[in-house]
Amino acid sequence: MDLKGIIRSFPDWPKPGVIFRDIMPLLKDPQALKYTVDEIKKRWSGKEIDLIAGIESRGFIFGALLAQNLQKGFIAIRKEGKLPGETLRVSYTIEYGSATMEIQKDAVKPGDRVLIVDDLLATGGTAKAAAELIEKLGGVVVGFAFVIELLDLKGREKLKGYTVTSLVTY
Repeated sequence: MDLKGIIRSFPDWPKPGVIFRDIMPLLKDPQALKYTVDEIKKRWSGKEIDLIAGIESRGFIFGALLAQNLQKGFIAIRKEGKLPGETLRVSYTIEYGSATMEIQKDAVKPGDRVLIVDDLLATGGTAKAAAELIEKLGGVVVGFAFVIELLDLKGREKLKGYTVTSLVTY
C-alpha cells in the first residue's frame, strides 16, 4: 500500500518553510490503518516485548492498536500535568524551545522490555525523552517504531544504540 499517497502534505504549516505531514487521511481509511499497524507488527513480532509505550498524542493511536495486536500492555507517555498519581518527568529541548514529558511511576517495572511507538520521528528529542523515562524506571527500551521519519532532521542520530523502524521516510 502506498502510505505516501495517503498521507497529506501541507507546505508552510504551521509556519513558513515547514511541510506538515498529516496522517488524518490514513486514520480515516480503515484499510490503510490496518495496513500500517500490521506493517509495524511485522517488524516487531517475535521480539521480546512486555509493554508498548505510546507518546502523546498520535503515538497513543498506533501504540494502543499495536499493543492489542501483539497482546501486550499499553502505557502512555504524556505532556507534563496530564497524568494522575506519582509521575516521573524529564525536560528536553525541542526545535523552538523546551518541553516536559511524564510517565506514571508504576507504569514500568524494572526489567520490563518496552517498545516506544509514535507517528513521527523528527529531531528525536521527544523519543529520546521517552526512552529516558522508561530507563529511569528500570525498563529496557527494545526500540522505537514510527510511521513517518523526516530524514533531514536526523532524529535517528539522537537514538543511536536503539533499534529504530519507520514505515515512510521523507
